[in-house]
Amino acid sequence: MNLLERWWSERAAFAVLESMALWSLVTIALYLLAKRFHRRLTRWWSAPIIVAPFFLIVITVASHTSYSVYINGTHWLIAALGPATVAFAVPIHRQRAVIRRHWLVLAAGVLIGSGTAMLSAWWLAGMLGLEGSMRLSLLPRSISTPFAMTVSGEIGGVPDLTAVFVMVTGVFGAAFGATILYWLPLRSALARGALFGMGAHAVGSNRAHQIDPDEGAIAGLVMVLAGIFNVLAAPLLAHFLR
Repeated sequence: MNLLERWWSERAAFAVLESMALWSLVTIALYLLAKRFHRRLTRWWSAPIIVAPFFLIVITVASHTSYSVYINGTHWLIAALGPATVAFAVPIHRQRAVIRRHWLVLAAGVLIGSGTAMLSAWWLAGMLGLEGSMRLSLLPRSISTPFAMTVSGEIGGVPDLTAVFVMVTGVFGAAFGATILYWLPLRSALARGALFGMGAHAVGSNRAHQIDPDEGAIAGLVMVLAGIFNVLAAPLLAHFLR
């Protein structure tokens, strides 16, 4: 390798590291600012999962940064979702008494809710003419991001695309969840929390916590149980549906 080639190689490596540092810092900073903003406003539409991506899109478009450049610079954050999944054992441990007391209701709710979510996503995708990896990416849209991206990769979907579908599902679920609860005859914290956790996963759980701490605890528990069930069931369902 001559001197010019060596200089060019080192420059390219430095550019990659520079991009990684820049976009990682921008992403983390925006998320922290969004969390502070949400603590003050406490509205569903001020959740960090909505605010941070919105401003990231604005910044990347304004700076003419391609998706590939951004994702290459922040891919380690996505990889960190894998180990973070272990943390979902915490709400299961904390709510073990609730699980023992209502295990049959929780199991039935997670089974029916997850099955309905996956089958409806598959059916609607077919009605809209979506096929292949796009359709498979929609299948796990109703669980939390770490679980959904894992499932998507296993069944032939696009994990990054699935993450977008998860965010959209969570936002709409949190937005209309309170309205739906107003019309449905659900009065117990178990039933109301389960609706948010099953229908809007992380964003819904956050919304449930704002309404009532007990509802938020149940929503977080149902979200985790649904994620575990989907990791096991979605690959089987995708195999039979294809």
